[in-house]
Amino acid sequence: MRFRSYDSLKLFGIVARHCSITRAAEDLNQSKGSVSYQIARLEEDLGFALFHRRNRRLSLTKQGERLWHASQVGLRMIDDEITALRGNAPGALTIAVLTYFSSRWLSPRLMEFIERNPGIALRIEPVNGISDLARFDADIAILWGKGTSFDMESEPLMRCPAFPTASPALAATIEETGLRKALAELPLLSDSSGDSGWRDWFDRMGLPFPGKTNTLVLADSNNRVQAVIDGQGVALWDALITPEIERGLLQPISDIGLEDYGYHLLFPNGRDGTATAKEFRSWISNVASGGNA
Repeated sequence: MRFRSYDSLKLFGIVARHCSITRAAEDLNQSKGSVSYQIARLEEDLGFALFHRRNRRLSLTKQGERLWHASQVGLRMIDDEITALRGNAPGALTIAVLTYFSSRWLSPRLMEFIERNPGIALRIEPVNGISDLARFDADIAILWGKGTSFDMESEPLMRCPAFPTASPALAATIEETGLRKALAELPLLSDSSGDSGWRDWFDRMGLPFPGKTNTLVLADSNNRVQAVIDGQGVALWDALITPEIERGLLQPISDIGLEDYGYHLLFPNGRDGTATAKEFRSWISNVASGGNA
């Protein structure tokens, strides 16, 4: 059966962000009963529950978590493509952003920039690594890594160290087996830096990098989060994964992290000097540093 409730995915995204029917209804200017009914219909159409309902409190189910992250990325890509097909305004600013960073950090804050700069047209292009930049004529890109790993003009945006992380069940196995032996055998899921992050981490541990090729390759970082939750391997994750750690879905397996890694602004085409690029660059740098835009 084909899925036909695409409009309701946007409503679901708002409920998922708040984990509250009441707050979602306020955002949508609808009644709580209407929002609750639409979520129930969506769950019926999907054939699985999106939320756990306990004492009037909502929390996402495993399926709901996966659908939320996938729909956030997918719907944003559709909106961006429609904007492009309609014709972007002259001088529109194109930002290429890691899907993981976009859904977890940038998207909840972006409306503030749009409201403060109504004259600037933004196009957000989701990417999964530096190799994707060749597909877009981006003014600014936001990628994770070490400053010296980018072969183009860049500047630090926010320091965000990463630590090896696994599902609780896999973490228990690693503790029983021993970290060195376990990591020599388990799939090490690559991140947006390719394998350079893992190579640096093994070097800091004083261990040889296994150099093995994994059969599971997940280009999209949000899908990679779910793969680790499902116990399909170990990955390097930063503080943006805190919600999953707090809910007991993921667990760090070492205190040794990549302390000098983080998110960087890249300027692939040397257009960071334009007025619109300067405005966005100033805004996001201020927000990332904890200031008010």
